[in-house]
Amino acid sequence: MTPEEIAQQVAAFPRWHYEFDLGGVKTPIFEEAHRNRHEQRRRHFFEPLLAHFGGSLRGLRILDLGCNAGWWSLQAIEAGCDFVYGIDGRTMHIDQANFVFRVKGINPSRYRFLEGNVFEIPLDEQFDLVLCLGLLYHVAYPFELFELLQKGSVAVVDTELVVQEAPILSLRTEDLSDPRMAVGHELVMVPSEAAVEMLAAAAGFHCRPLPIEPTDTTGFDDYMSGRRRAFLLTR
Repeated sequence: MTPEEIAQQVAAFPRWHYEFDLGGVKTPIFEEAHRNRHEQRRRHFFEPLLAHFGGSLRGLRILDLGCNAGWWSLQAIEAGCDFVYGIDGRTMHIDQANFVFRVKGINPSRYRFLEGNVFEIPLDEQFDLVLCLGLLYHVAYPFELFELLQKGSVAVVDTELVVQEAPILSLRTEDLSDPRMAVGHELVMVPSEAAVEMLAAAAGFHCRPLPIEPTDTTGFDDYMSGRRRAFLLTR
């Protein structure tokens, strides 16, 4: 595709959650502060994930639940994984992910993106790693979600939290018309940190909260205040 064709396709999407550089054409991220936010998120959970696997994801098969436009799937591919399977509940995000990977020249044998509810798609195969980044607090079935995490021997959960010491799940409703929100069920449950740890233990994982050590706190307020955190889950 020419830069002009790429730019036209980028502009055809009503919203981009992440800023991709597609051959010099950048997708218009919806909030300026999120450029730094996603860099700090990379430092917060993706670098420790790479360290856990010895600096590379080479040879791994990865399941990306709630993959959005494929940002973290792309990070995994660029870190050497063999294959990534991304699932998202919105057509726009799957179309964006396929477009990004096509422009990036990723071999189609190394990825698959599928639109659908993660609880309704049969997943018969096992993976080495499951990414659950920004999904847990958008679902009504946290117990079932942790069962899906058992599809891998390692998982990363990045989630909004209720700031409570007790292991609780707090109910709230979300606008299903907002592409950043829930799919299929407007009532969702937001966990406390202790609840994440108990859910992980019940699913057979050791749960390690990852340190929050940003180099720049712009757009990172929720992590700094304890309202969001990532966890590394291992068998």
